[in-house]
Amino acid sequence: MKFTKEELDLENGLKKEWIITNGIGGYSSSTIIGANTRKYHGLLVAALTPPARRFVILSKLDESIEIRGKKYNLYTNVGKEYISDGFKYQEEFEKNYVPIFKYKIGKVEISKTICMQYGRNTVGIYYKIKNGACKAKLTIAPIINFRDFHTVNENHDYNIKQSNKGNKLKVILDGNSVTPIYMNMSDGTYIPHEHDIFKGMFYIKEAERGFPAEENEVVPGRFEIELKANEEKEISFICSLEENIEQINAKDLIESEKQRLNKIIENSELVNLNKKLTKRDELIKDYVIATDNFIVNRPNFGLHTLIAGYPWFLDWGRDACIAFEGILLVTKRFQIAKEVLKTMTRDVKYGLVPNGYSGYDNRPLYNSADASLLLFEAVKKYLQYTNDYKFVKEEIYPIFEEIIENYCKGIDVDENNIYLDIDGLISSGTDNTQNTWMDVKFDGKAVTPRNGKAVEINSLWYNANRIMAELSIKFGHLLKAKKYKELAEKCKKSFEEKFYNEDTQCLYDVLDDSKIRPNQLYALSLTYPILDLDTEIADNIIKTVEKKLLNSYGLKTLAKGEENYVE
Repeated sequence: MKFTKEELDLENGLKKEWIITNGIGGYSSSTIIGANTRKYHGLLVAALTPPARRFVILSKLDESIEIRGKKYNLYTNVGKEYISDGFKYQEEFEKNYVPIFKYKIGKVEISKTICMQYGRNTVGIYYKIKNGACKAKLTIAPIINFRDFHTVNENHDYNIKQSNKGNKLKVILDGNSVTPIYMNMSDGTYIPHEHDIFKGMFYIKEAERGFPAEENEVVPGRFEIELKANEEKEISFICSLEENIEQINAKDLIESEKQRLNKIIENSELVNLNKKLTKRDELIKDYVIATDNFIVNRPNFGLHTLIAGYPWFLDWGRDACIAFEGILLVTKRFQIAKEVLKTMTRDVKYGLVPNGYSGYDNRPLYNSADASLLLFEAVKKYLQYTNDYKFVKEEIYPIFEEIIENYCKGIDVDENNIYLDIDGLISSGTDNTQNTWMDVKFDGKAVTPRNGKAVEINSLWYNANRIMAELSIKFGHLLKAKKYKELAEKCKKSFEEKFYNEDTQCLYDVLDDSKIRPNQLYALSLTYPILDLDTEIADNIIKTVEKKLLNSYGLKTLAKGEENYVE
């Protein structure tokens, strides 16, 4: 991904964002012109209880350069009434492995590369400077914070305590002595500031979302680096929650991260890095690098898991199952795939796979009827890639038995209201409990009520029982295989009788709800589709979905013309 000077105008620069991650839930993220437009942006957003409790630590670095007595600000900040214009000196933004910003002021060239230390709450910024014909002075001012990334420090007056030994700095904000912020600059002189509050940092995207969008941050001081005429200089800046930062060099961090990512690409066998890459190869390489951002370690479990999305999600059972093949199996990360399956099954309760964990106390959350059923498909894919039946037999199959048994008996934990009806179909949820993926609630009310017999839940239920029948035969449990096959057949019979809507030429989203939604594609896309694919009904479903839901970005969640549709 590369943007040239012509593409780095203010409008485009504020819309395009980048992110890199550290494998434990922390990340570094901003826009391609370095202006923070979200409260979630920051050069160091650290997971204090990995991968949870993410705090904004280093918001940004503001650079300026003084040449012949004139100061040029390279930073872009947004306030309610102003936007600074450092972006006009930016020549390029590139994100391949890590983000690189390039600036030019007259004959002075500056590049800035950002990289996180994998497995640590540490970020490195590497500056490479080529000075012009006269001496100059580069000033770098860290803007810091210490807050949960879901909040803002509006009208906040910071209590800051700092100490420095040369260019190594220790800062304690608002009495958080257990979690000091450490910074170190490899060159120049550190000049501490006295109670320097950056007032009115404004986040455009939060204002658009209807959230508080303005806050105060703090500038503990600045680093000044003198540049001789025609001098070329490399500078390393490190910010971390760990103390030994003087031992870390940002340039080495970047090289280490490139090597780590290249090893993942090579092991995937999807791209040969020793040959000239085609456009398709470059795209696959970018995808493989992108997948790595979602793989994080949960130290308290001793296992890996998958983050559902950045910036605000943690690991969700539903999303992990859906992304499982693309992130872990296609890329041949089979050991991590096994760990993710262990993560998803370690806290099964009454047959429910946790749909997530609390971001504050790691408590498992059980608000999903589909996560447990999606797990069957993920395990089936795992077996297709690895043939690891021993692991599945010993650690997964007993949990699958528990899931099927509880869905048959009925599950009302956390008011999920999941039960197998007499017609062989699964019903779930209540007016107040939404446990499919369309689970948004506002003021306690479901935005998209889907309680009852949902199309994807029953497609998944059929698929799960077919997979269980297959595994039971493989493991020598023939009577169990017969039971699972009968459950599948009864579900299929009722589904075929009840779910097809002749008027709309597609499937009901929930029985008696004729809204046209994309969830019906589950009936055709699993390992064992509940509808036969070579039928007129299947053709009609695809045609209707293409006509009513498909657009240039993918599938809409509701057809135009339906009640509550918003363009």
